[in-house]
Amino acid sequence: MKVSIIVPVFNEEETIEEIIARLRAVPLEQELILVNDASSDASGSIMNKLALDGSLKVLHHPVNRGKGAAIATGLAHATGDVAVIQDADLEYNPHDFVPMLALLQKKQVDVVYGVRNLSSQRLVMRWGNRFLSWLTSLLYGRTVSDMETCYKMLSRKVYQGLKLECRRFDVEAELTAKILKGNFSFAEYPIQYIARYENKKLSPLDGLPALKALLKYRFRD
Repeated sequence: MKVSIIVPVFNEEETIEEIIARLRAVPLEQELILVNDASSDASGSIMNKLALDGSLKVLHHPVNRGKGAAIATGLAHATGDVAVIQDADLEYNPHDFVPMLALLQKKQVDVVYGVRNLSSQRLVMRWGNRFLSWLTSLLYGRTVSDMETCYKMLSRKVYQGLKLECRRFDVEAELTAKILKGNFSFAEYPIQYIARYENKKLSPLDGLPALKALLKYRFRD
């Protein structure tokens, strides 16, 4: 089963080579798709160099459009049986894709979320994440333990039907809303996670657009 791994990249020159090495070490049939969201550092040239052997696809946005737009671009070029999103930093361990895929196949579900242990996050971020997951569960009537997780593994019928509108970090809320409103079967798996704070782009204020998106897609036909 081929896994399309979508990697949105914005100014990650310090970590992009390491995360690609980690992804390549995962024992899965994979399609690596890197989307450079108009990085102003050396990320783009590093990605082009990594792609010289033909083992991955590199797509470039001419202007910065946001994480949501980068994910949409990556998914539009995906051909895998499933697709999953990987941040370009080192917070997550991509070896968790193996048991997530096994769970998707064993339970025959459409979507698997990787659920983080948030103990390494700062208090305001941790409680913000917990609140948004609680609100998601309340609004949509299904338990979601970690709405904001990057690790969302989607079957082809799910990701090919998505028409993403959110352009920034609120894309996580949009993805979750459309998965739940679409009545796709859903499972969760506990993953490894260590929060980072150097070059961090997400802030507590990004919780407000996520909140708005949860409400918007819950009550919009």
